[in-house]
Amino acid sequence: MLLGGEILRILAIGDVCGEQATKKLLSALPKFKKENGVDFTLINGENSAGSNGISKQSSEDILNAGADVISGGNHTLHRKDFRPLLDENERLLRPHNLPSAEYGSGYCLVDMGYAKVAVINLLGQVYLDMHEAENPFTCADKLIEKANEDGANIILVDFHAEATSEKKALGFYLDGRVSAVMGTHTHVQTNDATVLKNGTAYITDLGMSGPVYSVLGVEPEIIIERFKNGEKGRFVFAEGEVAIEGLLFEVDPKTSKALWVKTVKF
Repeated sequence: MLLGGEILRILAIGDVCGEQATKKLLSALPKFKKENGVDFTLINGENSAGSNGISKQSSEDILNAGADVISGGNHTLHRKDFRPLLDENERLLRPHNLPSAEYGSGYCLVDMGYAKVAVINLLGQVYLDMHEAENPFTCADKLIEKANEDGANIILVDFHAEATSEKKALGFYLDGRVSAVMGTHTHVQTNDATVLKNGTAYITDLGMSGPVYSVLGVEPEIIIERFKNGEKGRFVFAEGEVAIEGLLFEVDPKTSKALWVKTVKF
């Protein structure tokens, strides 16, 4: 926990799926943050609306639950009425290299007084058919340079990507240049949370905040029919028990390096 401005404890939460998940955040996140001494919270909210995308209501719920910044992904611009909010609130992000994105940014700087936290949101290219997207590696270089110019001493990267190899590669590429690289999008929490050799906290995927009995948040029967019979049914989030997954870690603002990491589920 924060001791005299020396250490920053950070919580990053994986893709929020549906209204049940936002309700769970509102009820459970404040208690978790208090019990664990969390100083800064990053939440990926790109699927937090009733179906694909993020809405005004779901973003407000996530912020009210205790998010300092909401990151996004390939579905962030799904709802047209949400898009203008990206220009109105700099703490609502979409991937900076999202093709043809006319609204918002994938970068913000949060000045906490004792630390300046930059958050970078990027989109992968492999398997996402985002060939028009700017290369996430070169885009990261530009945004890290901006963060350094802005005086950030903590830089967090949400890399919304499909391929584990692309995520791992970016983690190693940015090791020592940012405080954390965290994968999102695949909705399954991976067992590789670590501090890389040059001091960057890393996990291939934070996991999902959504229904436990589901296929990546969706009703299992819908996905079974898609794989078995080729049915293209509309995705509907499953009902039932909801779990919140993510990563808890500490960063020393004096060195910008992570001290330890731990996966969480509550």
